[in-house]
Amino acid sequence: MKRQNESHASRPLPREGRTSRRQFLAAGSVLAGAVLSRAYAGEDNTIRLALVGCGGRGGGAAGNALSSKTGPTKLVAMADVFENRLTRSYKSLSEQFQEQVDVPPERRFIGFDAYRKAIDCLRPGDVMIQATHSAFRPIHLKYAVEKGVNAFIEKSFAPDPGGTKEILRLGEEAKKKNLKIGCGLMCRHSASRQALIQKIRDGALGEILLIRAYRMDPGARMGPFKGGTSELLWQIQRPYFFLWVSSAWFIEMMIHQVDECCWIKDAWPVSAEGLGGCEPGSTDCSQNLHTYAIEYTFPDGTKALVNSRNQQKCHNEFATWVHGTKCAAQFSGNVHAPTVQTYKDQRIAKDGIVWRPENEKLSPYQAEWDELLTAIRRNQPYNEIERAAYTNLTSIMGRAAIHMGRIITWDEMLASNFKFCPSVDFTMDSPAPLPANAEGRYPIPAPGPWTEI
Repeated sequence: MKRQNESHASRPLPREGRTSRRQFLAAGSVLAGAVLSRAYAGEDNTIRLALVGCGGRGGGAAGNALSSKTGPTKLVAMADVFENRLTRSYKSLSEQFQEQVDVPPERRFIGFDAYRKAIDCLRPGDVMIQATHSAFRPIHLKYAVEKGVNAFIEKSFAPDPGGTKEILRLGEEAKKKNLKIGCGLMCRHSASRQALIQKIRDGALGEILLIRAYRMDPGARMGPFKGGTSELLWQIQRPYFFLWVSSAWFIEMMIHQVDECCWIKDAWPVSAEGLGGCEPGSTDCSQNLHTYAIEYTFPDGTKALVNSRNQQKCHNEFATWVHGTKCAAQFSGNVHAPTVQTYKDQRIAKDGIVWRPENEKLSPYQAEWDELLTAIRRNQPYNEIERAAYTNLTSIMGRAAIHMGRIITWDEMLASNFKFCPSVDFTMDSPAPLPANAEGRYPIPAPGPWTEI
């Protein structure tokens, strides 16, 4: 995991797959004349896709893949645990991309083993879109890598340190096989943010001393489990309310902001501490806290503050701010909008804005797919797993600091193999790994006795 006597927290962020917008456009201009590698998808020049996880996030990723102008793509297989979700996704995608969706009933697979059947429809060099919940990310990616299939995996990447380490190992295996892996942290592919990062690296803000990231909104609540149905399937249908399924609310909502902080600092934090809690009198039956306030410390001693609050009738904010010794900047805006600008001093005020980048010509969601597909067609190295996995560990470190009520260090994260659920090799009849109590409620983290690293 690390060199002798060297912590990963002191290393610069890996830059695999971080193609600049200018480089990408230049590559696209000569793509038509490039000699394409036969290894990526056969001689017909079409990259075939299998969608594993047919919810809104999966449908959006498939839409971006099918919209890419880098060359022909075709959706040939779909998989989900829930038939109604697959059916809705198939209908929507086939209406939008009539000529590119070729998924007859025999290539629409339902069940916990459906991912294998969908991946088996691909050829080496095609692409699996893994958009189920993060508990299943490692086992699905493992099968894709074994089959020689490239992959796009959505965030978050695993709910715990043990699963994240599996993702890291699979990333190394993918490199050895020359497979390309894209990861769904799309803000890294934002031209506006890339422009501000360059200004930061050039010293325009001075030394970065503080980053503040916020996502505060009304949030959501979950009612009790009343029985009468599969508790396992019931939980999987409510992923943001359970730690084992998909990291629960904080990481699902805030991993992008955590990634932005690490990108700005070009480093991983050495430690995290924080405070959190539940709203008074809450009837929420999930595992979520309703406030998370994390202080990350980087190797040079500077701080990033990451704040999440999910309560009604409160102040809302969705933004990331940067403060350097020369001036401040906004790095990100509402719902990940590319609201990027610098100010003449530390005051965040409209009349103090001194620079904004050019408007983005391409959505980051589309850009991340175009860059992945270009790398596949040109047979160029492309693997975002290490960066994504370390961002995942950083997010878990902050969550664990609050849940466990103590400072958590980066070295502890690298040493941990903790898993909420030792195996997710389920069948439709499997029991839930976390049963509800008699009131239909689930345990919330209690600082002190709670463990998640």
